[in-house]
Amino acid sequence: AVPGPAALVMALVISGFDTSRFVFEGFVPRSGRERTARLAEVAAEQRTIVLYEAPHRVQRTVADLATACGGERRVALARELTKKFEQVWRGSLADAQLHLAEREPRGEYAIVVQGARPADDVPPSDDELRALLIAQLARDGNRRTAIATVMAATGVARRRLYDLAVGVPRAATPPPP
Repeated sequence: AVPGPAALVMALVISGFDTSRFVFEGFVPRSGRERTARLAEVAAEQRTIVLYEAPHRVQRTVADLATACGGERRVALARELTKKFEQVWRGSLADAQLHLAEREPRGEYAIVVQGARPADDVPPSDDELRALLIAQLARDGNRRTAIATVMAATGVARRRLYDLAVGVPRAATPPPP
């Protein structure tokens, strides 16, 4: 790609993902409810998503994206675009976590996440939702985050997920730190 004034455009083009419709999210909030909500929105977004991230936060952001979007979601990590040490890595979010763990992240990153697939017309069953909630609770142990993540991924109403999450035994969730 020919360098331009904005890294987001170059990252989008070289990602190999659909460029007909995309959304630029910039930097995600560093922590708290805003971060959780933004990542849930990213997980549900059907357009290609472009994010920016600093090298010292990129591993955490990719891990949080994998939790919110699922490890199989495709991603392109572009760093130092238009500079001497420009690099682009493509794969799944799960593989991206391994890639970043193997080497010290350097330079500013543009993270391009493939959009979510359109939701099927058939809503998930209570058993499927309960399994998703249990898996999410095992990852981070927070019911509120688990409900928000599953809600973003499935489009199911928060109240229904809350009712299902209340029925999940405490043994399914890890003990608090």
